[in-house]
Amino acid sequence: MASVSPAMAQDAQSGASNNVIIVTAQKRSQNLQDVPVAITALGTETLDELQVNDLEGAVKFLPSVTIQTLAPGFAQVYFRGVASGENANHSASLPTVGTYLDEMPITTIQGALDIHAYDLARVEALAGPQGTLYGASSMAGTIKMVTNQPDYSGSYGAMDLELNSVAHGGIGGTAEGFYNAQLSDSAALRLVAWYRKDAGYIDNIPGSRTYPTSGITQDNAQYVEDDYNEVDTYGARLALGIELDDNWTIRPTVMGQVQQADGSFAQERSSAVTKSLQTVQYNREYSKDKWLQAALTIEGKIGNWDLVATGGHLWRKDTVDADYSDYAYFYDALYGYGAYFYDNNYDLVSPNQYIQGGDKYRRAFGEVRISSPQDAPLRFIGGVFAQRQKHEITQNYIVDGIADINVVPGTNSDIWLTRQDRTDRDYAAFGELSFDVTDKLTLTGGARLYKYKNSLIGFFGYAQNFSSRTGVSGCFTTDGPPLNENPTGTLAPPVVDGTPCTNLDKTTSDTDAIYKVNATYKINPDVMVYATWSQGFRPGGINRRGTIPPYGPDKLDNYELGWKTRFGDVTFNGAIYQEDWSDIQLSFLGENGLTEIRNAGIARIRGIEADLSYRAGGLKLALSGSYNDATIRRDFCLIANDSFDCTLPGSDGADNALLAPSGTRLPVTAKFKGNAVARYEFPVGGWDAHVQGALAHVGKRRSDLRTFENALKGFFDAYTTVDFSLGVKKDNLRFELFATNLFDERGVINSGVQCLETTCGDPGNLSNTGGVFYDYVIKPRIIGIKAGFDF
Repeated sequence: MASVSPAMAQDAQSGASNNVIIVTAQKRSQNLQDVPVAITALGTETLDELQVNDLEGAVKFLPSVTIQTLAPGFAQVYFRGVASGENANHSASLPTVGTYLDEMPITTIQGALDIHAYDLARVEALAGPQGTLYGASSMAGTIKMVTNQPDYSGSYGAMDLELNSVAHGGIGGTAEGFYNAQLSDSAALRLVAWYRKDAGYIDNIPGSRTYPTSGITQDNAQYVEDDYNEVDTYGARLALGIELDDNWTIRPTVMGQVQQADGSFAQERSSAVTKSLQTVQYNREYSKDKWLQAALTIEGKIGNWDLVATGGHLWRKDTVDADYSDYAYFYDALYGYGAYFYDNNYDLVSPNQYIQGGDKYRRAFGEVRISSPQDAPLRFIGGVFAQRQKHEITQNYIVDGIADINVVPGTNSDIWLTRQDRTDRDYAAFGELSFDVTDKLTLTGGARLYKYKNSLIGFFGYAQNFSSRTGVSGCFTTDGPPLNENPTGTLAPPVVDGTPCTNLDKTTSDTDAIYKVNATYKINPDVMVYATWSQGFRPGGINRRGTIPPYGPDKLDNYELGWKTRFGDVTFNGAIYQEDWSDIQLSFLGENGLTEIRNAGIARIRGIEADLSYRAGGLKLALSGSYNDATIRRDFCLIANDSFDCTLPGSDGADNALLAPSGTRLPVTAKFKGNAVARYEFPVGGWDAHVQGALAHVGKRRSDLRTFENALKGFFDAYTTVDFSLGVKKDNLRFELFATNLFDERGVINSGVQCLETTCGDPGNLSNTGGVFYDYVIKPRIIGIKAGFDF
């Protein structure tokens, strides 16, 4: 048996004991109160107390962070209002927030990995640009999920079980555990495993529709089901820690997870047919997300300098089935689109359309950094970084039974095929130099020289008979020009497996630098103030449409004044900031539903964020919040020009249009977001008991930056959730009764509609939009019981 209890060991690793939190925001271990960066950190104990089991649950208590999701594994994260309404298309912009698992970046275009939150030392949210130390896609901030490392002090473990019931839904639960095995005084192995079942709460109710052109009626009888959006998540982590000697340590880690989700996670906006938590879907909705991460970190000393070398590989594969029949129905209703769908006998068939898709990611990265002694008045940290991510994209848009001449060659019944390989490469050299001018004043300067090279190659579009412009007609011939410009030419052999030919082969690259300057002043050991100017960037990329050039990087300049204070049992931290966002990568749907990205805007975010906590005896109180006034500073044009006049053509001569006037709020993020937590611990008959309440509020938000689209989709209303828990523990046993979203709020975090945005309807007549609107809502009330034991 262990000489150190699991709870004590985990608290020691996360730095939660004695009201001190140790973080690695600056790539070295430091007391959070000594780090001149706006950080919110949720440690092992806090994550458990707040019933956090995934990233969405953690974001609820991170005031500077907003999350949007369509389904498990498809989340986009934003900091401080830096969001323009990206649609997260596979061929579009990278995220503005970097996500790390320990030392490894795990950001993908699809979104952050949906990691089950168990045996985490902490979740760190680093607000503002972190580009100097963290690089590409940490433009607005960084989220770090730090795991508990193997512990050499003893062998011990824990097991935790949960059973819960979802309001208006089914029964779910969790089984999770870990074991830390002391192999010797200098080696340990840590094994963690979990299984979680999230009960469904969306009902797919009966429905039917008749396609106007063909008169064919479709129903969804085979897919009708109550609570049909169940999720099963299981995974494991194995970590080894070996101290080779007093100076050198190696830590290999392997972690993997499988997540299977059935059904849709959106409710249709209430109508004569549907009510709250109901939808009508006509095709299978399903996703399966599998990933495996292997990483190695080596830490040591060269003289009195510290060296860290880390590298890893991430394999991720997902498969998705999605209903696309709304698109088929409303295009038929609006434009008679159904006339194009006939069989080999030229008889009309149902234009019902559905998607079978899949993504494969391969990501490799490496970083080597050195740092000088931290007790010296002049300190340096610097290194080199490289990563390569390949994304194999497959999306089959299928209409069953269509004529062979309209099927994309090489597929069974695709009306449209997307099969592309996307490769994103990043290289950087970085460094920060700090100098103690006095024993109270420290100045820091940093820079990151970066290069990115991104490419996209493959095929997208229709069969040649179905379109004379997009698809096979646009494929390259052996002479070079596309087939529609060289009709007698011979198609060049396909480059990407699974494609009939190649109509896309583009590359873009850039080299530049970003900088950081900081001044930190310690008034006394418990009061610190700082001022920072920092920059962040997001790489540019490829527009698939041949007539549109690549888009460039966008950048964020952050001006921040912050403070870290502790007065006895009270901690009060905060920051006031202004962020200027330039060359915004605006994504929108263009012709044929293709995502187009333009650098077309300037925005300014002014805000304040703060957290106040008190901890003494058995009482813990925490209050945190953020206020962001995030608006565009110039008219938001379809295509930017030097005068920012949307009546003038863009710099490439293309027609322009006003999308949103100056002063429009940025979408997705509320002006105010805040939370409060109160917990009291007390003895009861030899047991340690606790009672806790937590409140989280999210304010009103725009659904879209653009005036027309926001009028269609509407604003997201403010909402407030309340959580409650009551529990006891004694020796190695613990029990807890809890409820999340106690009052069963229906907070909307995202919305969508399948038809093209320019033809969805008339903002002046929203009752006839030509589309079904879907709202993605937070989980309903969950009531559950938890039991655990240590050994």
